[in-house]
Amino acid sequence: MLRAPPAERAPRDRLQFGVINLDKPPGPSAHQVVAWMRDFAGVDRAAHAGTLDPKVTGCLPILLGDAVRLARLFDDAAKSYVAVLEAHDRLPEDLQSAVASFEGEIYQKPPRKSAVKRAMRTREIHAIDVLDREDRRALLRVDCASGTYVRKLCHDLGLALGTGAHMGDLRRVAAGEFDDRDLVTMHDFVDALAAAEDGDSDPLDRIVAPAEVLLDDLPTVTIAPSAAREVAEGAPVYAPGVIDAESAGDALVVCATPAGTAVALGRLVGDPDADSGVVVELERVLV
Repeated sequence: MLRAPPAERAPRDRLQFGVINLDKPPGPSAHQVVAWMRDFAGVDRAAHAGTLDPKVTGCLPILLGDAVRLARLFDDAAKSYVAVLEAHDRLPEDLQSAVASFEGEIYQKPPRKSAVKRAMRTREIHAIDVLDREDRRALLRVDCASGTYVRKLCHDLGLALGTGAHMGDLRRVAAGEFDDRDLVTMHDFVDALAAAEDGDSDPLDRIVAPAEVLLDDLPTVTIAPSAAREVAEGAPVYAPGVIDAESAGDALVVCATPAGTAVALGRLVGDPDADSGVVVELERVLV
């Protein structure tokens, strides 16, 4: 069964294929927050887009319902953090130039308390900026590749500075296309659900975005509604059902109806202008 177009979905339907830019509070694990959000929403499944340690706050996109099938899109998404560097001695005057030397590809071994194997690996640091400083503390903004451990980065910065250092507070301010300009809290979400129950869906519409927003950067293959219904039942995307197709090469594409309903993810394997044959090899059906 196809969903209604994103702009026309009822609150319950939006929860079944939605994303929330959540401001994670300190204390609970990301896994616990996801479980709470799933239960609040009354959906069978939920997932987060990039874990945060219990004490860490900030941007934790929550995928609801069938949107969990899009979690893989965050695997390589860049992240941004604001961190407090706690040095063990007075910081040098040329701190900015010192931390900037860590920009680019660095080697990292995950800390002991991590969910991955402790093997040396490389990560990309896109930028490090000193936002503020006083005596032995500095406020840093770190833009980095997914999977970077800022706690370990702070430790290594301390070694390079000759002072020793550890990470104090940490807040994520961006994950992929989501950032801290429109974060919502769990309290906001619960209040919006209550308002929707009373007939006012506007707060929920502002908080829960259609999961199609995660697909804005992917090339689109537009398929007829009749073809979309067949794809929803497991059929391939055949040429006669293709209305339009953006150039994609071997990149992942989203198959969508003319009204904007996402139907499936896949890769172009045939000519969209042909009279017959399979055009998109499906990797994940979204309805």
